[in-house]
Amino acid sequence: MHQIPIKNVAGARLIDPFRREYYYLRLSITDVCNFRCTYCLPQGYRPDSGREKFLNLNEIRLLAKAFAAMGTQKIRLTGGEPTLRKDFLAIAENIAQIEGIKQLALTTNGYRMEKDVAAWKQAGISSINVSVDSLDPGMFHSITGENKFHEVMRGIDKAFACGYQKIKVNSVLMKHLNAQEFSRFLAWIKDKPIQMRFIELMQTGEMDEFFRNQHISGQVLARQLLEDGWQLQEKGHTDGPAKVFRHPDYLGEIGLIMPYEKNFCASCNRLRVSAKGKLHLCLFGEEGIELRDMLQSEQQQLALQARLFSALQGKREHHFLHEGDSGIRRNLATIGG
Repeated sequence: MHQIPIKNVAGARLIDPFRREYYYLRLSITDVCNFRCTYCLPQGYRPDSGREKFLNLNEIRLLAKAFAAMGTQKIRLTGGEPTLRKDFLAIAENIAQIEGIKQLALTTNGYRMEKDVAAWKQAGISSINVSVDSLDPGMFHSITGENKFHEVMRGIDKAFACGYQKIKVNSVLMKHLNAQEFSRFLAWIKDKPIQMRFIELMQTGEMDEFFRNQHISGQVLARQLLEDGWQLQEKGHTDGPAKVFRHPDYLGEIGLIMPYEKNFCASCNRLRVSAKGKLHLCLFGEEGIELRDMLQSEQQQLALQARLFSALQGKREHHFLHEGDSGIRRNLATIGG
């Protein structure tokens, strides 16, 4: 692994051997989730047998500070369900105040949104992604294991009411569950400033059979959108992997996340840290690189930055999903998707 002396790391940025620069950190703050989505945790959350706790507030602050010093401009809080943490607002406030962090995003299942979204905004959450896998309350219950559809919808309305200009809504389309709702989702965003993001179902170690039965290619959806007059937009440098489409007759947008697409990894600009402090260079890949021992004091920041830079020199050019290799990931809740 390429090493650089600690004293020379102060100006180093997060650049890999393929000249990709990393502006975006997806930071999981808990593995715990209170939903039981069919494509992620169908049996519900089961804690690891180990006693290791999730990163604490100070460890999270030191981690975010080091990433910001190396050029990270956007941090997304993920889980599990990040808002289950009792110190969630304190975590958001601490990160939002770090110099260099321009966007603090949240991915949530939305169950606390109606009650807490105003407090999230005040704490510094600049954008929200909420998962809604069906616009039918019964199907929503079937997919998520929770009868919370109406609460989540009221939460989205509340987010607009308290000043969010746009909300991103994530949906995993599945062949025999919610795929027939594609046109219903389009109708829903016609007059709403929602970016409706369809995420291609991904194969993980626990879900091989489910994947074979339910997978729909994002390429099919992309062709349909282009035929119907939707236009592909340019991507900003801190944007995630979604291909965004707009239509002159729609206030909302469509985003397609297609990890099986050729060259999907060429524009990669994001890294991941798990809730227990491991750096993951790819959603589908290795066991992770330990960072927690470097998160115990301010004095360790340069050493932490040196480890981050060094680790990044081992990043692969692409994942191997298209070859049927989903790596070691058992499910997506362990790393925040």
